[in-house]
Amino acid sequence: MDYDVIVIGGGPAGLTAALYAGRARLKTLIVESFSVLGQAIITDRIENYPGFPEGINGFDLVEKFKKQAEKFEVEFKTGDVSEVKKHDKGWEIKIKDKSYTALSLIVASGAKPKKLGVAGEEKLQGKGVSYCATCDGALYRDKEVVLAGGGDTAIEEALFLTRFAAKVKVAHRRDRLRATKILQERALANKKIEFIWESTITEITGDNKVSGVKIENVRTKEKGEVPCDGVFIFVGYSPNTDFVKGVLKLDKGGYIAGDDNMKTSEKGIFACGDCRGKLLRQVVTACGDGAVAAFSAQQYVEELKGVAYK
Repeated sequence: MDYDVIVIGGGPAGLTAALYAGRARLKTLIVESFSVLGQAIITDRIENYPGFPEGINGFDLVEKFKKQAEKFEVEFKTGDVSEVKKHDKGWEIKIKDKSYTALSLIVASGAKPKKLGVAGEEKLQGKGVSYCATCDGALYRDKEVVLAGGGDTAIEEALFLTRFAAKVKVAHRRDRLRATKILQERALANKKIEFIWESTITEITGDNKVSGVKIENVRTKEKGEVPCDGVFIFVGYSPNTDFVKGVLKLDKGGYIAGDDNMKTSEKGIFACGDCRGKLLRQVVTACGDGAVAAFSAQQYVEELKGVAYK
């Protein structure tokens, strides 16, 4: 085997798992995706992670995690895992044309933003349709944008967009927000944010760039159009688990099924962070998952090697 543990995913869950595995003196590789940015990395300000009372930029926080993991001789590779399969007493992963083996795997592949699935969305992606306010917000200085969603991420991003946009119109299918109360208070008090309640976006319009959205009231069925220069979509997430379909048991949402010890349906594979079925998806819970997954992997590997402490 090339490694004792391979961690798939370079977000808070994966980096914490790698840190704990490295400290346990397990030969550890962490594989970071180059095509899927973690949710923490693209978050402008994280204010609910303990130890940072003034908040911290998501990219900066993840970089701190990475440097800490590097101290314990964790190896890093960049690439997307395309296949996972059994190999001898362990597991094999494939990245492009290269394969790596390990006694255990920790899947921390995270999740990606869901799409609305409406007309015009695919055609205008990158031409006014965005799923990352931190990435694209500055392009809309003094312009008007529409944002879809009502959860924590949506409202955090709406508040961030007010730094640039003249007006942020939030379309939400309910008559109240799902976001944390403190975020609701900030958004409702912000004069740059306007709410379009009980409404969904049914189409994104424009030829070579976004010119507006068509909306429909979910209660009255009344239809209308809202002109805008950009559309930001934050309506939930889909797990990055395609590469383990047919290998691990997934729930109906595509999340990896497992127990409180991060064990999955296959011996030697553990899952942590946003890719697993769980109640709360936050940086702090991802880190907790990662620590537990690494400890479970350590026990598993030591049992295989016959050096478990009994």
